[in-house]
Amino acid sequence: MVLAASATATLRAALRERVRIDTRTLALFRIALALLILVDLFLRARNFSYFYTEAGPVPQSLATAALSTDAPSVYFLTTDPTGTAALFVVHGVLAVLLLVGYYTRVATALSLVFVLSLDLRNPLVLSYADTLFVWLLFWAIFLPLGERWSIDAVHADRERRASVASIGTALALLQMITMYTVNGYHKSGSTLWPSGEAAVLVFGLDDMTFLLADSLHAVPSLLQAGGFAWYYMLCLSGLLVLARGRLRTGLVSIYMVAHLSFAVTVRIGAFAFVALAGLILFLQSSFWDDLSAVAQRLSLSTTSGEPTTANRAVRTRLPLARHHRLSDRLPALPAIAARLPRLELEYAATLGHRLRHDPARTAMAAIIAIGVVIALVSVLSAGGLVGDHDEVDPVAEIERGATGFVDHQTEWSIFAPEPRTTDRYYVFPAVTASGERLDVYNDRELTFDRPYENLQQQYETYRERFYMNSVGATEPPETTALLAEHICTEWNEAHDGGDELTHLTMYQVQEEVTRETIGTPDERERSAVVLHRHGCGDNEPIEIVDSEWNNDNESGLP
Repeated sequence: MVLAASATATLRAALRERVRIDTRTLALFRIALALLILVDLFLRARNFSYFYTEAGPVPQSLATAALSTDAPSVYFLTTDPTGTAALFVVHGVLAVLLLVGYYTRVATALSLVFVLSLDLRNPLVLSYADTLFVWLLFWAIFLPLGERWSIDAVHADRERRASVASIGTALALLQMITMYTVNGYHKSGSTLWPSGEAAVLVFGLDDMTFLLADSLHAVPSLLQAGGFAWYYMLCLSGLLVLARGRLRTGLVSIYMVAHLSFAVTVRIGAFAFVALAGLILFLQSSFWDDLSAVAQRLSLSTTSGEPTTANRAVRTRLPLARHHRLSDRLPALPAIAARLPRLELEYAATLGHRLRHDPARTAMAAIIAIGVVIALVSVLSAGGLVGDHDEVDPVAEIERGATGFVDHQTEWSIFAPEPRTTDRYYVFPAVTASGERLDVYNDRELTFDRPYENLQQQYETYRERFYMNSVGATEPPETTALLAEHICTEWNEAHDGGDELTHLTMYQVQEEVTRETIGTPDERERSAVVLHRHGCGDNEPIEIVDSEWNNDNESGLP
């Protein structure tokens, strides 16, 4: 019994150390989350009218149809553009509060509400990056993100903790491990991923590759080696939590370099940067100790001794650098932070202590946490917290939420099991009242030829590419009709009294990518799929074709 108890205690201690997170790491994670929210808001604002108002092709009715439920969203409270813009501002203010760590836990929870609400406002532009970010932000609620480098830390009346090991830290770390491992499992269903061949084909997709990807086309063997390495990194991602100290720092660095390489080669939205934020959580105290040691060697530490002659010369030219702390230069900052209004919440400071020493409170907290998870999953998966029936069965809702949680965490099938091997671009032939034929999507004369050498140039933003994926999938079915009507309306308003559009047909052109045709798209087999036939106004729909392509039997185009 004694040996068993000792072994159990040793195992528990080992597990706690694996999920222990330095509070400086948590502060950096908080800053990364806030910056991602602010940058995302800025990028979404570029398509504000198009994607988030009734004037665009995605009105609230289409958003709710895509969700197939009356999922709650702050952004559903108004359809007025001014009101939506005001919600964008509130959304940004909450992110700033999270950034500076002011009422950090409340700011984190409210930021989650607004982030999820904005996702629900237009689910047609979402990707796995948005799903991962929502989960990371959710687990962040259970982490003491304001312990350091925050206004909350200025107000704290207790000694700050150096590190934290809890169920919250374990779940946050496991989120990244789950995402990697499940994706590796899905990829194992194809022979292309274990061999590395999938990476070669993926990097041949011009509609989603950019920057350095063009240079990598010339070295397919390097791409294959990289794809092989990435597959096994996914499968062995559990090492990130099993390793400790400098070994973990080294592993985290490898994963970060991999995601940075994706950021400059594949246009997959914010996924690389969201994953980088999640990887920050794996940095342990040894990372900060090593960073401090390096800073001291470079005479950059705020606690180091006399600077070198070179650094002394630099600091002479930079007055601010003579001060060890920013507060020495601006002593009013701590005073300003201390004067910011605070509510005295006595239970907040002692909550952790009470949970550790009161089993009843611990059980209640666990039940509440499970309930919040179920509610979040129900909204995320559009499982239907609100349905067609008036009565709600709590047991059924719990089962549905639990099933949704499992489904959500086992659906990380990014480029899996088989990678996509077809390039895509869109051609929208249209006819005007005078009989002119043109491609209105690419603003050119009617032709089914490639609109750009690099197809990703078709899309002004990466959100537009995700939206066009939804259009290409015609899901929900109203998507194509609403886009076609929006194009007709926009064109006819711009040409009021002139040559108006009468008919429009929407095509998705697909090119089959093979290893031999990665760099020669003209040699690929092409086919076109009719997405929608539309008559502007009261005109009956007709199918518009290009006679030159129609006579080319090899093209496969209508």
